[in-house]
Parts: sequence; C-alpha cells; structure tokens
Amino acid sequence: MSKKVYILLTDTGTLFTKSIKTYTKAPYNHASISFDVGLEELYSFGRKKASNPFYGGFVKEDINQGTYSKYPETTCAIYELKVTEREYNKMKRILEVFKKNEKRLFYNLLGVIGVSIKEPVELNASYFCSQFVSDLLSRSGIRLWDKLPSLVTPDDFRQSEKLTLIYEGKLFEYDPIRTKK
Repeated sequence: MSKKVYILLTDTGTLFTKSIKTYTKAPYNHASISFDVGLEELYSFGRKKASNPFYGGFVKEDINQGTYSKYPETTCAIYELKVTEREYNKMKRILEVFKKNEKRLFYNLLGVIGVSIKEPVELNASYFCSQFVSDLLSRSGIRLWDKLPSLVTPDDFRQSEKLTLIYEGKLFEYDPIRTKK
C-alpha cells in the first residue's frame, strides 16, 4: 500500500526571500514537508519567530498561527509524492529524532551561500529548508536527484518529474486551508 507526502514550496514576499529570488530567479524559495494534504503536520528549517529572520532552526510550521499568518499574500506550489509504507514510516522515525533534538538544531545560513556557489556546506546539526526536506527523503531511501541534500534548492523540487503538482496559487486560497478558517 502506498502513502503520500507533500512538498510545499512558498514565497512569502519578505525582504529575505526577495533577495534570494533576485539571485535564484525561481518562483519559490522555501521548502517544507507535510504528511497530510491539509498541511497540518508541516516541517522545515526556517524562522523560529515570524518577527526575527535571523533566529532559525527546525520548525513545525503552523500556517494559521506561525510565520505564514503574518504574510497573507504568500504564494505556493504543493506537490504530492507517492512513497511506500516503509519509506513513510522511516521518514516519521527520522522526524522524531529531529523533534527530540529541536533545541540543538540550527539554520544553515552558510549552506545557503554554499548552494549559490555550488559548494556543499554541511555543518553538524544545521540545515536549510530544502536541504532538510531532501535529507529526510534521502535517508528514507527516496532519491529525487543525483546530488547531495546540501546542494538541493526549492526549485529542484519544482523541476522533479517524480513529484505531482496538486495546487499552485495563494497559500490561503488552497482549499483545505481556506475551508478551515
């Protein structure tokens, strides 16, 4: 029996994301992974507090209460990935380790710079958003590309033929979110 996970790519329109977009020319600059189509169980590496872009790490994102709630014009693309039950369960087990070590995990800002010069920067207990999602998939046996997680960008998910686009538009207009409000 197969399961599904969801990759959420977003652009909040903040100064930080605008500066990343200037360089990448990609429509989305943040990646998260969810275990449900309604994006209630959503994880990534990003801001710990919406008001402070420099305080980051492992986060369970909350669309209605967290950073996204401060940016109602956020645009997104949501992709579905079919996985085996074994891959799904392995992802959940690995995720539990992230949850238990949340306070010891940091945002890998140097890694973001490394991606821009195509040099992997891997720091212990430190990830950036797409590196985390890619690493979680990779460690679960899912290979979307032939590159290190520390070189994966949010746009790589958009370009993957193994993912199925299920929604693109404003995050708060996505049916499962819109109908919850």
